[in-house]
Amino acid sequence: MTVDLLLHDAGEVLVGPNQQLENASVVVDDGKVVATGPAAEIERKYPHEDAARTVDASGRAVIPGFVDSHTHALFAGDRSDEFAAKLRGKTYQEILAEGGGILRTVEAVREASRETLLDNLLAELDVLLAHGTTTVEVKSGYGLDLDTELLMLDVIAEADDRHPVDVVATFMGAHAVPREADADEYVDRVVDEFLPAVAEQGIASFNDVFCDEGAFTVEQSRRVLEAGAEYGLTPKIHAEELARTGAAQLAADVGAASADHLLMATREDAEALFEAGVTPVFLPGTAFGLDTEYADAEEFLAVADEMGVDAPSIAIASDLNPNCYSQSMGFASTLACVGMKLAPREALIGATAGGARALNRSDGLGTLREGAPADLAVVDAPTAVHVPYNFGVNTVDTVIKGGRVVHE
Repeated sequence: MTVDLLLHDAGEVLVGPNQQLENASVVVDDGKVVATGPAAEIERKYPHEDAARTVDASGRAVIPGFVDSHTHALFAGDRSDEFAAKLRGKTYQEILAEGGGILRTVEAVREASRETLLDNLLAELDVLLAHGTTTVEVKSGYGLDLDTELLMLDVIAEADDRHPVDVVATFMGAHAVPREADADEYVDRVVDEFLPAVAEQGIASFNDVFCDEGAFTVEQSRRVLEAGAEYGLTPKIHAEELARTGAAQLAADVGAASADHLLMATREDAEALFEAGVTPVFLPGTAFGLDTEYADAEEFLAVADEMGVDAPSIAIASDLNPNCYSQSMGFASTLACVGMKLAPREALIGATAGGARALNRSDGLGTLREGAPADLAVVDAPTAVHVPYNFGVNTVDTVIKGGRVVHE
């Protein structure tokens, strides 16, 4: 039986939640995983000579490609000075009040050409891919006017067409209140003008809102999310990051795909999210960058276990943006272990199968089970645990996307 690719003799294969194999091989054909199992057994059925291409993974680990379910990877400008300001004691809110933060990036994006924005995003995707990310969600939200928001979504769509990484578009017109409007007026524009145009454009899958102190209230956020749902955009929400506002409960109420950040979330919030089938997405890089307390992921896992929620119950994402400038899901996994006390494999499952759950993917994405998309990374280390363990370097050696070697 001829197949497209045989990845053979891996020291370890992280297949998915609660399943890893030693001395295993992976067979790929037509962009899908055909079989994963013990190397000797696989290679009796699929000899090397019957594979169009072979990849020798001897002594190395193989993991599913990372599914980064929360990024703001499309932006322009530079905010490295804000990193220094935070080290001198400035808070996120103080920087925003002084004209920095999101609104500073909005100015840079509005001034940037389409070519510059596309080049910037493609460059970020190159780095993401090299670090093992094969699917990434990218939000708009640095335009805050209709033309720039639509331009951002168009750039995201072109990047998806041109780059091996799958790019999932999220509309986030309600990212911040622009300088030229007040909050209620701006929400009216998002609901009445932006959302119909975004739906007509047909690029975005999700509709996100920043529900927090200094951003949008629960009532304003509900308007945006419910209006988006009427246009077929699945809700997502930035929830309980800077303060506990009730955003997690709102996510449950509107049936969001995910509630993200959750630094201030409680056990009650966890119960509401799991009851409603909303995936909690943790972004430990944000806590690291803000030098604040990490989300209590252990509490969420305990609640999921008590409620009988199947793994993966949570997701880990990078939150790549100018305020959390890291493209490495491996580093996000490290922070999930050190800052949120997850076990290494819990963090890796959250960064793969968990990310797929947060994007409402039910096709096996984020796993290496039979029939799943053949998206995987070969790690230059004997076990998958080395990805979070060996932080500060990129342990990913080879990346396969849709059954094709796209980075080596």
